[in-house]
Amino acid sequence: MELYPLQVFLTVANERSFSRAAEKLFRTQPAISLALQKLESELGEKLIDRGGRELVLTDAGRAVLDYARRFENLNNEMSNALAELRDNSAGRLTIGANESTTLYLLKHIEKYRRLYPKVKIQVRRSLSSRIPADLLDGNLELGVISYAPADERIVSRVIYSDALVFVVSPTHRFANRTSVSITELGMETFIAHNVVSPYREAVLREFQAHRVPLNMDVEMPTVETIRRLVQDNQGVAFMPRMCVEHELDHNLLRAVKVKELNVERKIRLVYAVRRALSHAAKAFLDLVKEK
Repeated sequence: MELYPLQVFLTVANERSFSRAAEKLFRTQPAISLALQKLESELGEKLIDRGGRELVLTDAGRAVLDYARRFENLNNEMSNALAELRDNSAGRLTIGANESTTLYLLKHIEKYRRLYPKVKIQVRRSLSSRIPADLLDGNLELGVISYAPADERIVSRVIYSDALVFVVSPTHRFANRTSVSITELGMETFIAHNVVSPYREAVLREFQAHRVPLNMDVEMPTVETIRRLVQDNQGVAFMPRMCVEHELDHNLLRAVKVKELNVERKIRLVYAVRRALSHAAKAFLDLVKEK
């Protein structure tokens, strides 16, 4: 059913006149009569008793009038909701990220919240390797990953440049060193993140190239648990600098340069080329571009 004939019927019923309804809707009176006839034919009921001098609604007409008013209210609510979405006074922003890449979003989210406080923000914990597929499937609008996507259907924008750092406890034997050689690390116990990533692979390749054993005797699921174990001098680790900045600033961890290792880490905001972004997502993308 089209909404326009219902709007015509509602106007006729409110105005109690075909001519006044035509004036209000900027239509001719024959056009109003035709729209009403079409509605009656579609419903299979007479809505207006045309036998008397005054316009009188039938029982069916009174029932339809109630629903027509509800449709009008819903239509107004929909228009208001869309207007709020357009000016970012409402809406939802959903971004996929893993534990470590979420940290790179925080400053952007803080600024976005100041600009658009009524938009609800959800950062959904996602496997980094799955984010491009989730974008293409429409399960996410935006994602944050630490590698360049190979799929040309995905657009990526670098929002942060970071690097892996070798961190130790302040009581570790390397704590007062500014640098070490990779060959000195063969006897160390490494606390590893048990998530496959290109950066883990880069570290493995470098150790293999120098024929140095990489003893990953402990693997943990989160960055926080790795930090805690290294702080307690239970081992050493390679970690993104962003993830340990607070600990380095407060002397809870020490960063030591490994001469043969310089692994840059670029954080990218990604989205699908052919999927329409919501107003909330477009506003976030614009904010990141400005940054």
